[in-house]
Amino acid sequence: MNLSSSVCRHRSPPSSPENLISNFKGFTLPSYLINPILTKKNIGYDILRKSRPSVHSNSIVVNSYGGDRKAYDATSDSSPAKKLRQLLDSPGIHQGPACFNALSAKLVERAGFQFCFTTGFGISAARLGLPDTGLISYGEMVEQGQQITETVSIPVIGDGDNGYGNAMNMKRTVKGYIKAGFAGIILEDQVSPKACGHTQGRKVVSREEAVMKIKAAVDARKESGSDIVIVARTDSRQALSLEEALWRSRAFADAGADVLFIDALASKEEMKAFCEISPGVPKMANMLEGGGKTPILTPLELEEIGYKLIAYPLSLLGVSIRAMDDALVAIKGGRVPSPASMPSFEEVKEILGFNTYYEEEKLYATKNTQPVWQTGGGNPYGIRRWGQDDKEQTGEGEEASKPVVELMNPDMYKYGGGGSNDPFSGIWSRSLRVKITGRDGFEKLDIRIPAGFLDGITNIVPALGGVNIKALLDDVSFEVGGKLLLDFKDSMGDRIQVFLE
Repeated sequence: MNLSSSVCRHRSPPSSPENLISNFKGFTLPSYLINPILTKKNIGYDILRKSRPSVHSNSIVVNSYGGDRKAYDATSDSSPAKKLRQLLDSPGIHQGPACFNALSAKLVERAGFQFCFTTGFGISAARLGLPDTGLISYGEMVEQGQQITETVSIPVIGDGDNGYGNAMNMKRTVKGYIKAGFAGIILEDQVSPKACGHTQGRKVVSREEAVMKIKAAVDARKESGSDIVIVARTDSRQALSLEEALWRSRAFADAGADVLFIDALASKEEMKAFCEISPGVPKMANMLEGGGKTPILTPLELEEIGYKLIAYPLSLLGVSIRAMDDALVAIKGGRVPSPASMPSFEEVKEILGFNTYYEEEKLYATKNTQPVWQTGGGNPYGIRRWGQDDKEQTGEGEEASKPVVELMNPDMYKYGGGGSNDPFSGIWSRSLRVKITGRDGFEKLDIRIPAGFLDGITNIVPALGGVNIKALLDDVSFEVGGKLLLDFKDSMGDRIQVFLE
């Protein structure tokens, strides 16, 4: 195939599509040659929708990039599939990050995206710690998917791999994904065991089997009374040729697929050729981050080519791996990750819904409801129930049972228990500055804490746990101005400095 010219010329299909499944009544593969014109045509959405006589003629994929969020929110009580189809009917292009567990899906929704994907690559990695080579099972994918769909209110398109078997397995897969709460499902034409996209060793089933499996998926949808969006994917571009991938995509559209997806297209010209076929059916682009075969383009560029749906399969998993690696290096070096590299504990609680939980919990509180730490006998934090013994002796009322936490302020607290001659009497007026500079010369930490909080400093820099900072403070407590107390390198080669200011 010559992509250097403006027209793609290629041979006729080696066999007649009509004869592939002639014994199947009521469904015949169309006969067509693929001669896509690599120039953009401006066709109105209404014309595109009317041009496709398929099961769902109004399936147009859109994006928060140019969609109407208010219109979407107004339909929040509809089914996941209906929500997704309402997005498909809107103009614009839609970006969908891929999640791999409930937390990552929650973050996608929190960021304002109107839908997301699940990634078999990511689920296999996060759940099994194994590569996406067909090792993860249908049951594991459905279970993980249900946890994801129950966590968010936005539509989720699930990775259904190759249906985990033949056409009958495909029907079971589609019905299982519907029950799990998915709004859509991606189905591919690879053999079993499948291979991950953009990797070596990919093989596809025959044309006849590939089309029959999409037909089986459409039948499963009808039998379930569902409207789940079927995204038909072909891996034949990498396994066979671009011509074969284009042929299969058109056949999938005629079989009732709602969205078309060719994986591992190798150039912008190939992407344009793909978007020219079956103009009434939206196309999905896969922007494999970090070095896939398909060029990484911006949403505007993809929209101009003709795409309606964009997947970002590795962004969340990739940055998570790098962040965990960095954190483990810090911990191994005797310190915790820098505050700038992670959310605060309060932010983590907010993301996970602790505050929402506490508010909802109040709706079901009873008069005798008490926190566990009030009623239990053990108290690891030393919080004393005021008047507990006195109440038993004097019979005081309900007020006596309320917990009281006794706080000490800096004016009351003195190291050494001494008076005005105690060298630590004025230590609360000083501060400790802790500075960590990486072996690469970049600053990793620079904080100041009250000098009286000696115990707290080891929580920030565990490497200082074996240093008698109190003795160092004792030696310099009467000196005026800044003083360098410590200057050393830890086991990772980072320079740690402690100043008294």
